[in-house]
Amino acid sequence: MYKLFLALLVSSGISFANMENGIALIVNDEPITTYDIESTMAEGKMNKNQAVGLLIDKALYEQSVKENNITADIFDVNEYIEKLANANGMDLYAFKSVVKQKYGNYEVFENEAKDAVIRQKLIQRLVKGQLPIATQEDMELYYEKNKELFSTSKFYEVMQYTSKNKASLIATMNNPTVLSAEVEKAPVRLGVENLQPQMQFLLNETKTNTFTPIFTANKQFVALFIIKKEGTTALNFETVKGKIFNDIMTTREKKHLKEYFEKQKLTADIKIVR
Repeated sequence: MYKLFLALLVSSGISFANMENGIALIVNDEPITTYDIESTMAEGKMNKNQAVGLLIDKALYEQSVKENNITADIFDVNEYIEKLANANGMDLYAFKSVVKQKYGNYEVFENEAKDAVIRQKLIQRLVKGQLPIATQEDMELYYEKNKELFSTSKFYEVMQYTSKNKASLIATMNNPTVLSAEVEKAPVRLGVENLQPQMQFLLNETKTNTFTPIFTANKQFVALFIIKKEGTTALNFETVKGKIFNDIMTTREKKHLKEYFEKQKLTADIKIVR
């Protein structure tokens, strides 16, 4: 039925533009409007057929989540985020600091984490343990084929700012031209091979001419200002092993869900509203 619908869409030249903000189609009693389609086209830079297909997938996914009573509370989300931190070799505080710097709005990241938890729960319900777990061989092969994903700079020229007073350090970071008496600074050259995984991640995720999030070392608060990054190298396998496992399993989850909902489309009640 779904393939027939797309064929009709292409051959008959159905125009959704003539039904401003109206219902364009219905998926198992759930309406999809022309606004939904146009918004999806604009956001994803795709054509109408692609947008319609994506919206149908989304509707079927959300219906399946509801039918299976899948939810994710704050404890589920925090547990997932902690696992992400561990996979990147970081403690939770440092990981959250990097995420906040990268996303700007931390709620966006939390929503993505919640979506991931719901997806994993749905997979567990649908697959019931049949989804193959990534093996050591799988991870090593993935690493060799995708080394560019794990590239980092060989050396970092940084200005290190340290203080026992966090407020003073923050004030200096906001205005580096005014150095507080409670803050010390010193130029440092760091080689990535000599750094712990947490520091590797921290420096790699921080842009040049910006500060890293504040972290603690030797009972002091520390922030590094990235002056320059030099050279390129790949992080070693053991450092990124946890991340690779997550990447492989996420890909498998999405692939399984895509195949599952392709089958669901064949029996779904999809109606064109003219």
